[in-house]
Amino acid sequence: MTTAPASTDSPFTLAASAEMLYLDRPFTERVGRIAERGFQVEIWDWSGKDIAGLAATGATFSSMTGYLEGNLTDPDGIDALLATARKSLVVAAQMDCPRLNLHGTGLDGKGLPVRPVETVTPAMWLTAVDTLRRIAALGEEADRVFTLENLNVAVDHPGTPFARAADTLALVRAVDSPHLRMNLDLYHAQIGEGNLVELTRQALPYVGEIQVADVPGRCEPGTGEIHYPAVARALHGAGYTGVIALEGWARQDSDAALDAFRAAFTTHQDEGAPA
Repeated sequence: MTTAPASTDSPFTLAASAEMLYLDRPFTERVGRIAERGFQVEIWDWSGKDIAGLAATGATFSSMTGYLEGNLTDPDGIDALLATARKSLVVAAQMDCPRLNLHGTGLDGKGLPVRPVETVTPAMWLTAVDTLRRIAALGEEADRVFTLENLNVAVDHPGTPFARAADTLALVRAVDSPHLRMNLDLYHAQIGEGNLVELTRQALPYVGEIQVADVPGRCEPGTGEIHYPAVARALHGAGYTGVIALEGWARQDSDAALDAFRAAFTTHQDEGAPA
């Protein structure tokens, strides 16, 4: 299927994850196709990818994973997190990627925490804030932004500490640096907390980007229970003009998934323009 890039009057910058779309193509071709469709591109673990080849596609990269291993609270894990964050910053410079994504702990290939945590103690909270201050300092030195992503523990990431949107927001607020922001993932938030419109209003002062997919299934908007045009109106009404990224699977066809995503976050959709 061939689809020309569509014009859009979206008030947001739209991006899509090359990890989850066009899965029948080599990775570099996925990136190129997303860019051809007029979207910025997001990637996960960069360590096994052809960075020069990705940069040569001409795509604009919005976000990439900002570490390879480590965590926020364990001494050895902190050292690993900081060391691989530094390596990630080098790659981000090669790709001109402004945002580097973090989680509450390192995740394995199935999205499960390498070191699950049953109870997060007050001491762990304090240590996590200190670690994230050090991460923000690295971002400031490199003129990049690290983002801390909320996850859900009910379906995709059981045992991950600092996973809820309320947790990631609290940590980002505590650090209070423009080089550490929140990656507000509304798919995860719907599973874990719900009340998405109010959540976005509370979080927006600290948001570096927003990621979306529908629930259940983690596919494009319109395939599940979240009414994303209403979320789009609320975001526009609150003055958000930043990145919204599709981090979801295509229900059937990747071009159609991108069309549905664009439509959900374009101002003429559903009951007129966002208020």
